[in-house]
Amino acid sequence: MNSSVNLAYDFPLLGAFWAIMWFFLWIMWFVLLVRVVMDIFRDDDLSGWAKTGWLLFTIVLPFLGVFVYVIARGKDMGKREQGHARAKQEQTERYIRETAGSAGTSEADELARLSEIRARGDITDDEYRRAKEKVLH
Repeated sequence: MNSSVNLAYDFPLLGAFWAIMWFFLWIMWFVLLVRVVMDIFRDDDLSGWAKTGWLLFTIVLPFLGVFVYVIARGKDMGKREQGHARAKQEQTERYIRETAGSAGTSEADELARLSEIRARGDITDDEYRRAKEKVLH
C-alpha cells in the first residue's frame, strides 16, 4: 500500500511561502544579532572582560549566545537604546544651537554689531541703512 504524502513543496505557492518565511526569519535573527552586539558595546555597566565574554559567546555560539543575552540582559536593551537616542538628539540640538548662533540674538545685538561694522568703515552708510531695515523688519 503506497500512499503519497503531500508536502508543502508539492504546491508551488506554499513552497514560496515557506521560503519567504525562512528568509525573513533569517533576516530578523541577523538584525537581532547586530542589535545585541551594538548593545554589548554601548552598555557602560559592563566591564571590558564582561563585554569580551558576551561578544565571544555570541560569535562562537551565535544562536545560543543571542538568545541567552536577550533573556539575561534584554530587559534593559530598550532603556539603553532610548538613552543613546536621547543623547544623540541632545547633541544634535546643541550643534544646531551653536551653529545657528546668530539666530538667537536680539535685534539690539544685531544693530550694535552693524554699528560696530559701520564705525570700522567696513560698510557704507547706505549699506548700514539697508541692513538696519532688514533687521527691523
